[in-house]
Amino acid sequence: MTSTSTSTSPRAGAPALGHGPAALGSLGLFTVLLGASLPLIDFFIVNVALPSIGRELAAGESLLELIVAGYGLSYAVLLVLGGRLGDLFGRRRLFLVGMTAFGLTSLACGLAPDAWTLVAARVAQGAAAALMLPQVLATIHASTAGARRAKALSLYGATAGLSMVTGQILGGVLVAADLAGSGWRAVFLVNVPVAVAGLLLALRTVPETRSDRPARVDVPGTLLLAVAMLTLLAPLTEGRTAGWPLWTWVSLAVFPFAAGAFWRVERRAERRGDTPLVPPSLLDLVSLRRGLILVLPLSGGFGGFMFVIAVALQQGLGLGAVASGLALVPMAVAFFGASLAGPRLVRRWGTRVVPVGALLQALGLGLLALTAWRSWPDLSVGSLLPGMALAGLGQGLQLPVLFRVVLSEVPPERAGVGSGVMVTTQQTALTLGVATLGTLFLSLSASDSTGTALTVTLLLQLAMALLTAVLALRLPKQVG
Repeated sequence: MTSTSTSTSPRAGAPALGHGPAALGSLGLFTVLLGASLPLIDFFIVNVALPSIGRELAAGESLLELIVAGYGLSYAVLLVLGGRLGDLFGRRRLFLVGMTAFGLTSLACGLAPDAWTLVAARVAQGAAAALMLPQVLATIHASTAGARRAKALSLYGATAGLSMVTGQILGGVLVAADLAGSGWRAVFLVNVPVAVAGLLLALRTVPETRSDRPARVDVPGTLLLAVAMLTLLAPLTEGRTAGWPLWTWVSLAVFPFAAGAFWRVERRAERRGDTPLVPPSLLDLVSLRRGLILVLPLSGGFGGFMFVIAVALQQGLGLGAVASGLALVPMAVAFFGASLAGPRLVRRWGTRVVPVGALLQALGLGLLALTAWRSWPDLSVGSLLPGMALAGLGQGLQLPVLFRVVLSEVPPERAGVGSGVMVTTQQTALTLGVATLGTLFLSLSASDSTGTALTVTLLLQLAMALLTAVLALRLPKQVG
């Protein structure tokens, strides 16, 4: 395979690191983390606005599902390609392009005159997010080192977790506030000034990093990965609402063949000396392979939890979006605190903090399940606080550390591809968690009480946390 190296050029606010890559300064780190928060917030923020969207745009359940799924599908399918393009054309440049596109597509979402226009704008918004997000981790990986990289990755983990939690809280506040009569449109329009601010900051504070010897885009690999992702995620996200028609089962049957074809094409390309979209040799890195395996149950359980708790509190208990969002505040606070403490804990205990975090998360989920079983339908936000805090603490000890583990052995010239693979795994797991655990919860709710459905789903998530704890024992003991 052609060897590559990473070249960088400093920007204002990004001092040089000796003769190595330009350093990512504090303001630059804030800027890329701001960019990282937008796609993750928007994955969840729209959930609480769907009833208002349905009423104003006369959209049925299937169209509302497309507004959510269209964003998630284009986002997940294009993430690896976004990482590759950053390696080729410059990660700062792709970050700027993605931020600009995200702002414009958010404006299009906020001004959409009908439901189908909103669906199209959401698909485009997901594609813009896929251009922007992989550049964040790749830039951190290529322009920081040592303790500074550990701190930056911990802050990225804190940002990712908080964005997913606060997305639903922020959405509820914006819809309830009805700013200038904007209603649900505010959940999209709020992105526009944030994107403008991010662009102005990035122009001055984010260093450029890229591969000195760019490889061509792997067209066959890109197309086959897109087919594989679509045949898996499309039926799982749309199947329940559509009533599981024939196309969903055909699509799921096609998935293993598409995935197998993608892997064969990538292996063949790498043997020829080409640079495939996802080099199979990346999976030879033990830290990356084992870290990705843990991301699946952790992110899948987290995505399912966020969906299930929102539906249970709003539809089951009749709480408003703001009140149900308050139930997530203890989780957000505990997650943030654990993320900040992560680097010190890892220096002392290594990756052993991950199984400890998984056990704390399992304990929190167990408390929530017990509370739901004993107190439903008299469940209160206060009674959920201990379980929420423990679950958030456990997640905060896992996610940032796993980001460090996955990228620890990835060379700088492959930072974009490695970051794209990781965030694709995370996004796919989030989508699968919503689809599988959400479908289970809704099915149980239809045949039994919502309290029973919530208890059973939480116990299943507890089992996933215990699986994560067991798998985490196979991680490398130390991480660079």
